[in-house]
Amino acid sequence: MKKKIELLSPAGDLERLKIALLYGADAVYIGGQSYSLRANATNFSIDQIKEACSFAHNLGKKVYQTVNIVFHNEDIDGVYDYLKESVNAGIDAFIVSDPFIISYIKKNFPNVEVHVSTQNSTTNVDTVKYFKNEGVDRVVLARELSLSEIEEIIENTDKE
Repeated sequence: MKKKIELLSPAGDLERLKIALLYGADAVYIGGQSYSLRANATNFSIDQIKEACSFAHNLGKKVYQTVNIVFHNEDIDGVYDYLKESVNAGIDAFIVSDPFIISYIKKNFPNVEVHVSTQNSTTNVDTVKYFKNEGVDRVVLARELSLSEIEEIIENTDKE
């Protein structure tokens, strides 16, 4: 049996988030004001994330937050509190590229999904299997893959 395809839409601000969800998206992804590569978006404060999650959840839909920068030592300061605030605001999943952040979220927030960002450039079966063993819920494959390469990965893993 095939799984239902999830329609996921970017949402650069609250207005676009609401429109995307009202017009058929099953979920949206947003960038917060920190730790996100969604540079061209307005990005969301914690209060706006809370409002976005409340709106989405009232419709039975989901909000995913990108935390996908390439972390340097100085970027670690504050990320743990930021993740906690986002979880408390109602985030359903984080879209992450850094392996340590993946591990931290899985350990500290087991009810929140982790999706590996396309920024990680995952291009092969073994890497998807690695992320599966790390508890990742979904892997967003590299943009550079062909359809046949994507099919091969899907056929050889049981990961979204």
